[in-house]
Amino acid sequence: MLEILLLALESLRYSLRDRGLDLLIKFGDAESVLRELVVQVKATHVFVEEEVEYELCLLMDDVSQTLSTLIRSPDLTIWRTPFYDIKSVEAIPESYDEFKKLQLPVTCPLSSPTLPCLEMELDWGTMPTLDALKEFMNSTRLNEPSDEWDSIKNTTAEAMVRAKFSKRGSNENNPSSREFRTERMGNSIFSTQRGKNFMMGGTEGVLNALAAYIRYNEGTSRDDWQALHEMVRNSESRDGASFIKLFGPAIHLGIVSKRKVHYEAVKYEKERNAGFLSPFGYSARTVAAAVDAVLSSEWYWLMGLKSKGRRLGSHSYRNWRWNGFLVQYTVVGCDGPAILLVHGFGAFLEHYRDNIHGIAEGGKQVWAVTMLGFGRSEKPNIVYSEQMWAEFLRDFIVEVVGRPVHLVGNSIGGYIVAIVACLWPALVESIVLINSAGSVIPGYSFLPLKKDRQVSIAAWLGARLLLSYLRLKTKDILKNCYPTRTDRADDWLVNEMLRASKDPGGLVLLESIFSFDLTVPLNYLLERLEGRVLIIQGMKDPIYNSKSLLGKLKEHCAWVMIKELNAGHCPHDELPEEVNSTLCEWIVRMEST
Repeated sequence: MLEILLLALESLRYSLRDRGLDLLIKFGDAESVLRELVVQVKATHVFVEEEVEYELCLLMDDVSQTLSTLIRSPDLTIWRTPFYDIKSVEAIPESYDEFKKLQLPVTCPLSSPTLPCLEMELDWGTMPTLDALKEFMNSTRLNEPSDEWDSIKNTTAEAMVRAKFSKRGSNENNPSSREFRTERMGNSIFSTQRGKNFMMGGTEGVLNALAAYIRYNEGTSRDDWQALHEMVRNSESRDGASFIKLFGPAIHLGIVSKRKVHYEAVKYEKERNAGFLSPFGYSARTVAAAVDAVLSSEWYWLMGLKSKGRRLGSHSYRNWRWNGFLVQYTVVGCDGPAILLVHGFGAFLEHYRDNIHGIAEGGKQVWAVTMLGFGRSEKPNIVYSEQMWAEFLRDFIVEVVGRPVHLVGNSIGGYIVAIVACLWPALVESIVLINSAGSVIPGYSFLPLKKDRQVSIAAWLGARLLLSYLRLKTKDILKNCYPTRTDRADDWLVNEMLRASKDPGGLVLLESIFSFDLTVPLNYLLERLEGRVLIIQGMKDPIYNSKSLLGKLKEHCAWVMIKELNAGHCPHDELPEEVNSTLCEWIVRMEST
């Protein structure tokens, strides 16, 4: 992303200079740089774009407080580029179905304004190199990471799993960071190919790439468009996924706006259809992909904006952006051991509604996050996998928590927690598996790991049938998972799960179920965590055979601690007091060793 940012800034500076303007580039903290600039130019107004990410909101508050101390304090104006003409964010319904019924028109993009030429002497700064930018960012970190933490994101989960669990002696063992680095530049239109106009970092280059993208079906003799069409074919991991992969960074950095993308896509569709839009959908798949992506992104941005006023008990919700996608989380407590709670499939951070505060009491810092694709977090059109979620948790620990954690996971969340602990043990103090997914396979040496995550026709159809069934039977399914306290499967929990299922992208997540790969057994994921694993098992689990699983764990992982409870698949929510007590005792024990 830093490479893309530099390309975009360079292009923006050239564009402004062509108009007699310039772009000021400074290293330093935002409060000090803006304070100095306001004083120097005698600014009376400062415009800042509205943000939903927690860290950026904190930054804006710091800037506002700093500027307010000036003798001539400028007016700080929040600036928003509305996708829809919405008068009140609070009035937006929380159901996407209800929101669509409003039929709000998308606003048209504005033309570039004409600004007066600058007539002042300023130190405009020079474009930094990538190395200089990285050095500055490293120097401003609050907590200096160890070398191991600093390089921990250089290797993908897929590469590490293949190296650890492929056949011994194969060439897949011992991956180097360079070989398995995720090349984000190669996953967008900013891949560096010389001589291609659309590879430039500015708005003009991105719009040229967008024109090539939405006209994919037409074919072309232009070399630059042919190159992009090849990138589309290589990026189409599932229907329509290429748009986010290629254009996501440009939208996230503001190089091109969501409403500009919508405008260009719809304009082209009308050109193809004599000025009309069909009520049955778009005639070009790339047009549909572009429109669906920006509509979905705007919905989650609005929900993120609305969540800034929501609270979970005495603590508020926060938004974090992972790979350009908005994710919701919360934290309770400031000091003490860090604990990260990870939910299961179909759930969200609120599934720990009666655990977060209970565990935090007595001096612990408890984090809970809604993983990408669930709850009120964004549900982009990507291929979901257990390895992708493992990288998600890894990055959350590194970027947000900032120190090793005690990881707690329920169901599929437990299996993902085990992957994180296996691949990146430096991030983990201990792990707690609550009715975890996964199996125990004695004598495991290696299993073939899936490489192809393409969505099949069977998965496409199965997801739609499954969604219909789940919506009809949600309450019954939940009650079956809470056999000793069916009252805990209350209307709020049912309604929130149903609400999330209607979000844009919900079907994409369900399609991924059919390609999950849980072949690496728990006993091998946990083998290097001796003495640091607690199993909390509801013995009345209707999904997994608890008695059989625990029997195998006792035989092949004798060093794990096991706590059996008279509960179903979600003991933490069915018997929160017992689980909280068990977790607190476990944390005390781990911290004392």
